Parts: sequence; structure tokens; C-alpha cells
Amino acid sequence: MNTPRHDDRSERVELRTGADQIWEPVDLAAAEGKDPTPENIDDARRELEELGPAAIEKTVP
Repeated sequence: MNTPRHDDRSERVELRTGADQIWEPVDLAAAEGKDPTPENIDDARRELEELGPAAIEKTVP
């Protein structure tokens, strides 16, 4: 008996990660569980500038 196979590679699933969207420093601070104080927002801003999307990926995979 032949079993039908689904082998259509033309169908692609588009996967998204947390870094696929634009993040503001206040968003990163909140995602890290920190209050949005000026200090935490400044830390998140520096982290985003230094690490880019990796800053998001390590917090929101």
C-alpha cells in the first residue's frame, strides 16, 4: 500500500522571533522585569545599542 507523503517544499513557514519587531528601550526594560525608571531605560538603551537584536533574543527568545 502506498502511503501519501507530504513532501511539498514550496510551502514555507515563516517563523518570527522576538527581535523581528522594533523594540524601544522601555519595552526591553519591561521584558527584563524591570520598572521603567530612567536608569533602567538608559541601561536598556545602551544594551540595544551595543547588542542590537541579540539584546532582545536573550530576553525574549
